[in-house]
Amino acid sequence: MQILAQLIVSGISVGMIYGVIAFGYQLTFSTSKTLNFGQGEALMLGALVGLTTINFLIGAGLGNFSAYLLMLPVICLFGLAQGILVERLGVRQAIKSKSDAGWIMATIALGIIFRNIAENIWGRDALRFPSPLPEAAVSLGPVRIQPMEIAIVLGALAMMLAVEWFNRTSIYGKAVVATANDRDAAGLMGINTSLVITFSYALSSMTAALAGVLVAPVTLTGPAMGAVLGLKAFAVAIIGGLSSGLGVVVGGLILGITETLTGYYISTGYKDVPGLVLLLLVLSLKPSGLFGKTAIKKV
Repeated sequence: MQILAQLIVSGISVGMIYGVIAFGYQLTFSTSKTLNFGQGEALMLGALVGLTTINFLIGAGLGNFSAYLLMLPVICLFGLAQGILVERLGVRQAIKSKSDAGWIMATIALGIIFRNIAENIWGRDALRFPSPLPEAAVSLGPVRIQPMEIAIVLGALAMMLAVEWFNRTSIYGKAVVATANDRDAAGLMGINTSLVITFSYALSSMTAALAGVLVAPVTLTGPAMGAVLGLKAFAVAIIGGLSSGLGVVVGGLILGITETLTGYYISTGYKDVPGLVLLLLVLSLKPSGLFGKTAIKKV
């Protein structure tokens, strides 16, 4: 039971990262019915820019924790700018021309470009990200957990709750909700839906960049880190439901815990299989996702 509890706790921290990235997919899909298939690269760029920033601040004499806190606003601004760039270059024209293939290929192409840029700036080798918290595990009952793993869970929850609070309480957030509910009606009511879609992409990339600096201290950082995370987060978004914020959190926890248990009790070579099987089952039995709503179109 102690081993099982340890595996579940580890799975939760992994699953919350999946959930945050999937939450970014949900943000853009709700407003524009499009997805940024370069979301993993947004996470990777956030981690690498964060690495450069924190190393600079540490070199200037700051401690790891202080440097990490000062680095976060930089990453937020970088993520927002990167998301705006993706929407303007890869999505806007495709939405205007009502081309489904256009935004798919454009976001994939931009993701490849971002990865190549990262390889040329930071190299292809994985790099170590300085941890802002002690690396020694602490005991919580029968479970030992690293302080950074606790920070991952709390940070991921804080990000998603902050976005939900913004959407529910601010006038700009209500414009996002209105656009998500009915884009045409929102436009008729005077809401600049194009600006809302741009904002949703900026917010999506910002959450991915923050997820990058959350997970970076417990793993290695490099140009290849975002590809697998982005793909698994997409699976989480499908499993939980692209129309449900709660669904992506639950889907992330399911996938993270399942992978951890499979890797320990069966084999690390098979840890990706249960999540893919679950994805196929959901697509077969409930295509809208476990918590998603089936869209009804009038014809």
